[in-house]
Amino acid sequence: MGTAKTYDLHQRTYSFAHSIRDFARNVPKDICNIEDLKQLVRSSGSVGANYIEANESLSDKDFIYRIKICRKEAKESAYWLRLIHLFNDAELDHRRKKLTVEASEFVKIFSTIIQNRRTKSS
Repeated sequence: MGTAKTYDLHQRTYSFAHSIRDFARNVPKDICNIEDLKQLVRSSGSVGANYIEANESLSDKDFIYRIKICRKEAKESAYWLRLIHLFNDAELDHRRKKLTVEASEFVKIFSTIIQNRRTKSS
């Protein structure tokens, strides 16, 4: 993560979901993209929603479980982004790449949180 990135994960996960929705509104609609976009919108929103749940958890075990879901949903978002066909639109492809990088960074961040929490609990 570069120093220009925000470390406020509440805001960052919200911004990710919001950016995904903006991206989805601009993707060409065909039968495959429509289905993939539905999945992408769900998984991207789930990253932030589960992060909120994690921060409201009642135990370390519940916290780790919720953060694992955040990581899973971030991986899933990257997957759906890869499947969407952009019909050679360079601008949309650039946006997709940026969103895919953000999803990958979330995976790394959540993996680190899980590792640190486990180390702390041991």
